[in-house]
Amino acid sequence: MSLNQQDREIGTVISAEEKRQQEHLELIPSENYVSQAVKEANASVFTNKYSEGYPGKRYYGGQEHTDVLETIAMERACRLFNAQFANVQPHSGAPANLAVYHALLKQGDTILAMDLSHGGHLTHGSPVTIAAQEFNFVHYKMKDSATGELDYEELRMLAHEHKPNLIIAGFSAYTREPDYKKFVEIAKEVGAITMADMAHVAGLIAGGVHANPLERGFDIMTTTTHKTLRGPRGGLILIAENETYAKKINAAVFPGLQGGPHMHTIAAKAVAFKEALSSHFKEYVRAVLQNAKAMEEVFKTHNVTMIGGGTSNHMLLLDISSFGVSGKEAQQLLESVGIIVNMNIIAGDTRKPSDPSGIRLGTPALTTRGFSKSDCAEVAELIVDILKHPHDPLIEEKVRVRVSELSTKYPIPETFV
Repeated sequence: MSLNQQDREIGTVISAEEKRQQEHLELIPSENYVSQAVKEANASVFTNKYSEGYPGKRYYGGQEHTDVLETIAMERACRLFNAQFANVQPHSGAPANLAVYHALLKQGDTILAMDLSHGGHLTHGSPVTIAAQEFNFVHYKMKDSATGELDYEELRMLAHEHKPNLIIAGFSAYTREPDYKKFVEIAKEVGAITMADMAHVAGLIAGGVHANPLERGFDIMTTTTHKTLRGPRGGLILIAENETYAKKINAAVFPGLQGGPHMHTIAAKAVAFKEALSSHFKEYVRAVLQNAKAMEEVFKTHNVTMIGGGTSNHMLLLDISSFGVSGKEAQQLLESVGIIVNMNIIAGDTRKPSDPSGIRLGTPALTTRGFSKSDCAEVAELIVDILKHPHDPLIEEKVRVRVSELSTKYPIPETFV
């Protein structure tokens, strides 16, 4: 019996979401589209199987196929990121980070990470998180929000002052590429472990257009498997070469933080890793960067303030206070014409996080649909039109029509290779 026959209510909601995704232009930089193959793996019979433990060391019977599956996923992840060890079981990025903290640190230990308002992530010590209640977080910032350069002098000073046990390079709203070697140098000076949270740029690293922190001397890398990596929603932990770290992290994931792994999601991760190893994927991530730069040029032409002065990756963070609208209002205005972005706090923001001064947008999803540089430049122009003329019905209708035309021209693809 099909879903619509058995549960029409849920089937209707899913159909409505499929329609929304097709008809809207998705610019949230943490969202993307997966292939039909990834969706099939994610909806496979592995959803029926409980597999506590790791390959060869399960607590339940009937694991001959789950062991093969998870081993393939780990091997592909290691090959993709040039790592010696991989844990593919984390359900998402946040528990992946927590697993590393709990595996390698004691409660109360110090972690040096990027400030949330300067582009860091909630799990890097935001007061609202459990991690911040268990560990002592110290935060570094950008040296200049106009260029996006990190303040490595401050980073070194904070490291020597606070003697962190762990130093994190990573972000959720930062548009430049960190100097990973400087992080490693500073960590060695104070005897700290290094971890790179690459949830946003893992796809760029896999495709060879961004530096790999593990190849720059980092001990550990965590990431989500969606976003630029274009896989299912999930987490991944990679260890450069330290087997002791790998064993401790495995124990922290299971039985420390999670029970049985989601084997259907691990199947989908494995498929996505294979896709990311292809030559097509390398072409894709190059296009992601080119499309982001095309949008940057449009915003520069219109004197839109960009945090970091532009972008070196897949995302842009705009300070839209000069337009007389808040980030929340801008998000709503753009959504009303079919353009999806997310409001975001910016460095030195005088507004509250629930209604900040910025919006964050990116090109992974549009690029997956086949948008070119000129297409993305046009989308940036449409965004500026809405920001410059909020609540203008004629402008809104013009943009809405063009969004519909672009959505029809570029349907969401089912295969990438």
